[in-house]
Amino acid sequence: LDKNNLSGQIPIDVAKLPGLTFLDISFNNLSGTVPKIYAHDYSSLVGNKFLCNSSILHGCTHLNGGTNDTVSRPSNKTKNHHQLALAISLSVTCATIFVLFFVCWLNYCRWRLPFASSDQDLEMELGHLKHFSFHGLQSATDNFNSKNILGQGGFGVVYKGCLRNGTLVAVKRLKDPDVTGEVQFQTELELIGLAVHRNLLRLYGFCMTSKERLLVYPYMPNGSVADRLREYHHGKPCLDWSKRMQIAIGAARGLLYLHEQCNPKIIHRDVKAANILLDGSFEAVVGDFGLAKLLDRQDSHVTTAVRGTVGHIAPEYLSTGQSSEKTDVYGFGILLLELITGPKTLSNGHGQSQKGMIIDWVRELNEEKKLDKLVDRDLKDSFDVAELECAVGVILECTLTNPILRPKMSEVLQALESNVTLAENGVDLNREALLPYGGSCSFSVRHEDPHDSSSFIIEPIELSGPR
Repeated sequence: LDKNNLSGQIPIDVAKLPGLTFLDISFNNLSGTVPKIYAHDYSSLVGNKFLCNSSILHGCTHLNGGTNDTVSRPSNKTKNHHQLALAISLSVTCATIFVLFFVCWLNYCRWRLPFASSDQDLEMELGHLKHFSFHGLQSATDNFNSKNILGQGGFGVVYKGCLRNGTLVAVKRLKDPDVTGEVQFQTELELIGLAVHRNLLRLYGFCMTSKERLLVYPYMPNGSVADRLREYHHGKPCLDWSKRMQIAIGAARGLLYLHEQCNPKIIHRDVKAANILLDGSFEAVVGDFGLAKLLDRQDSHVTTAVRGTVGHIAPEYLSTGQSSEKTDVYGFGILLLELITGPKTLSNGHGQSQKGMIIDWVRELNEEKKLDKLVDRDLKDSFDVAELECAVGVILECTLTNPILRPKMSEVLQALESNVTLAENGVDLNREALLPYGGSCSFSVRHEDPHDSSSFIIEPIELSGPR
């Protein structure tokens, strides 16, 4: 019966014929299970691909209540394939997650550990100053985004930043990180950090890498005096006369502390409105001090690089490079003039010749008793005449060409404080011209009121440790 294209199952009756001795049903299309064959030769079953377990004598094993293996085997194979695919997918997913986690952890360790060890070393050397990582300040300033620039000058660019704890800071990114070596930079920072006074901008921390030098200061919400003098700053009114005089006194207090309370003393060398900041109460805070090189115990210092702003630099410093406390006194005189006139007058000319002409103009108006023409028009005649006369006298004394003839900051502060105190108390300032150029206050004036709150005697709360 071979090769007859037979189909269907093998009949059980045929398979059980007792007299059957030979059965050849190979190469047909038979299907189903193979019954027990009583023939002596049962090997001729090949070629029937649909027969189940055709090579086993006793037939197929029935599953699921009679379902043959021909149906069940493909089902099991499909199920096994699905399970294998699912296992492979889960394994690949878990492996990918693990690799990503490991890479992130490795990068974090590479970023964190070097700064952690550096923090520990530098903290011991610089005392209370906090060491910041470059990445931390980069994040705080939104990668030094130009939108966060608060100002820029000869020393670098200042950015507004927000630390992780929400504290607002001002980050100064110095222009010339290679000018000072690592040891010199740390030494100067430590000395600057010791200068603590309510009228000085306190150094909060720093960052030092092989390519970067950054200083971190508290954020001053009212900006700089230069900002506030420009009519209206972000909708805020301009500074009134009273605030301007208090700013002058606060700046004088800060400079006096740098000159006479710090050891070694610190010469600012760039006293101007842009470097006088204002806190939340409009208290003057002197910034950028100590960024020029610190002085030793000598009375003067000669430097090959003149640091400062043209128009605010003393003649002797510009011509010879020699600076002293009197260099700052000269800059304070120009600052006081800027507080009175506003920024427009000084911004009309940037050269030394224009600056000298402005001082000659002030001297001329003082002699002609026309000082009201000096006052900023934005004040609209809201100023105190006696305080104006005293302030002009201070300006002319501070800007004398010979630095020896200029007053000390202690004398400047006393003159301003005594004049403002008398005016606030309603005392009649009917006195003769005591200054060389006819000003109505004198540097020889001493406080006779024991209750006067002169900052010449600095309260202990304003100091921080020995100097």
